[in-house]
Amino acid sequence: MSGLYDRERKDTPSFSSPSLLVAEGRSLEAPAFCIFTVSYNRGMDTRKNALLLFSKVPEAGKVKTRLTPLKDGFFDPEVASALYHCMLFDVTECCCDALRDLERADDERRALESTCEYQPLRDTYTLFISSPGIEQEEKMRALFEESGAWPRNIVFIHDDGESFDAHYNNAFNQVWDLGYETILSMGCDMPSLRRSIIIEGFERLHELCDRPDGGIVLAPDQEMGVSVVGWTRDTAFDHTGVFYNADGLTVLPAYIQKADRLGLPALYLPDVPDVDTIADLNHNVTLVQALEYCARFQDDITPPYRTAAALRDMGYTDIRIMPNELRDDRSEIDR
Repeated sequence: MSGLYDRERKDTPSFSSPSLLVAEGRSLEAPAFCIFTVSYNRGMDTRKNALLLFSKVPEAGKVKTRLTPLKDGFFDPEVASALYHCMLFDVTECCCDALRDLERADDERRALESTCEYQPLRDTYTLFISSPGIEQEEKMRALFEESGAWPRNIVFIHDDGESFDAHYNNAFNQVWDLGYETILSMGCDMPSLRRSIIIEGFERLHELCDRPDGGIVLAPDQEMGVSVVGWTRDTAFDHTGVFYNADGLTVLPAYIQKADRLGLPALYLPDVPDVDTIADLNHNVTLVQALEYCARFQDDITPPYRTAAALRDMGYTDIRIMPNELRDDRSEIDR
């Protein structure tokens, strides 16, 4: 794989080759991949913030199986995994751009607030990608290294555990152990993710940092779940009982009820739909197309070009419903 999609490219490689996921052309100078730590005391003037992505390596038959005949879909497993590869890289690029925006805003704020007697708090941001198990971590690191240079360092870790809850708790605890004050986490199957969601997520977390008991932030998905969730270091909270809820609660109400039971505030972020099923994909196709077009006019959108190109190569771009030939009068609708 030779590099990243150039945002200006109009031609795209064939979908029959996995190389479509990272087409040549984009030149971004960035430091080599590394894991780094910064010494930190909570009384110092730096607050460390983590953006934690959860992802498996895009391998056929192991990701997005609900889009394939293995479950209730119709795409070949190779096509489904290649499409997820595109989503993974698009989400990662969106995250890189959002953290860049946050850092620039923080520099501007500090320049305005700085005086000879007072040095304002500095916020730093690190992008983590956590995969299930050491083998997946190594494959994920290689996948990104082979794709070319990225705009910022990415820290690759792996999570372990006997359940979904335990895996998430394990990744969070690794980041807390590195001295981070906030964690905002999400999956990588959200091609319609916008930078503004990430920026608002950290802004809300910083509000919660001023509370001694902290609190959580979350963004729902389209099916009673959660696509983005995070909290502060001082928040007595974890994922236990959320993804495997004994009462049959879905993820969103499970998080809310747990926060309520613990007396913690929860701050609401705009919805971010993910892609698990064909119905999810149909919805996201329309969002990806809209974002790709609107990005021509909005500087705050990182367009999901890889996913858009993959969908075009798949021939899966024209989402329609049955036409209404009755031409119902508005007053008669839903009667």
